[in-house]
Amino acid sequence: MGLQMNVEILDMRGFDSDRADLQGAGGPHLDLRECAILLDIDGTILDLAPSPQQVLVPADLRKTLAQLNAKTSGALALVSGRALTDIDLLFAPLELAAIGGHGAEWRAAAGGESEMRAKPLDPTFKRKLAAAMSALGTGVLTEDKGYSFALHYRLAPERADAVRAAVADVCSSTEPGTVEILPGKFVVEIKPAGISKAKAVRELMQLSPFAKRRPIFIGDDVTDEPVFSVVAGLGGLGFSVGRVDAEVNGRFTQPQSVRAWLARLAAGIDSPGIDRPGTDKAE
Repeated sequence: MGLQMNVEILDMRGFDSDRADLQGAGGPHLDLRECAILLDIDGTILDLAPSPQQVLVPADLRKTLAQLNAKTSGALALVSGRALTDIDLLFAPLELAAIGGHGAEWRAAAGGESEMRAKPLDPTFKRKLAAAMSALGTGVLTEDKGYSFALHYRLAPERADAVRAAVADVCSSTEPGTVEILPGKFVVEIKPAGISKAKAVRELMQLSPFAKRRPIFIGDDVTDEPVFSVVAGLGGLGFSVGRVDAEVNGRFTQPQSVRAWLARLAAGIDSPGIDRPGTDKAE
C-alpha cells in the first residue's frame, strides 16, 4: 500500500507526480546527483514544540538526512534561524552544510569550517527586549540566538499584539536600518538588517557542491517566503508546510509528511520526476 504524503500540488512546473503521494506518474525520475536539497528545520522537518529546546529529532530522520547528503554528494543544507551550534547539537553526530541565524553564519560544506557573516546583536539591546517581555507577565519565552533574539508566545497567544508592540517600541530606539523584525508562527524575532535566508541561499547555490544543481527548498514560515522566490529564479522547486505561498509548487500538511517524503526520496522509492515543464496536476 502506498504511503500517503498529504501534499497538495499547486503548480508542478516540471514536477511529474501524483497529487496524493508524490508517486512518479511516468517518465524519468528525480536524479539526486543533479539536485540540491535545502530544508528549513522547525515546523518543516521537525514538529513544533512549546519551546525551541523541546523539539525532538527522530532517529530515522538523521538516517534519512545522511542518505540524502551522500546521494547528493553533500548538496544538502539545513536553512534555519537557529545558530549553527544549536543545529549541530540537534542533529549530532551529523555536521551538515547549514545556514544559521537567518544567514548570519553558515557552513558551506558538510564537516567544513563555519563562517560568521554578521555580528551578534548588542547585549544591551537584548537585555532591553528581555525586560520588555518580563513586563508583559508570564507566557512569553525569550531565546538568545547570538545573532538574533526570539520572543516566543506560543504559550500565551493572547499576548501576540502586546509582544509585537513592545518589540516595535524597543527597536524604535535603535539606529535606523540596523535591525529587522521578523514575525513568525507564535514568535517575533529581531535580527541584524542586511542578512536573510534568501540572500544566503542565493550565495550558497554559487558554491560547490551546490552550484549548477536544481534546488529543492521546503519551508513553513514567513521567513521562508523570500527563499521560495530565489529558488524559483534558479529553476528550482519550493514546497511550503501547512501554509500556502504564491511562489510554491506544492504544500505539505505537516512535518511528518515531509519526513516521509524525504525518506522515500532517500530510498529511491517513487521519486518524483522534474523534467516536464508546464505540467499542472492541481485540481
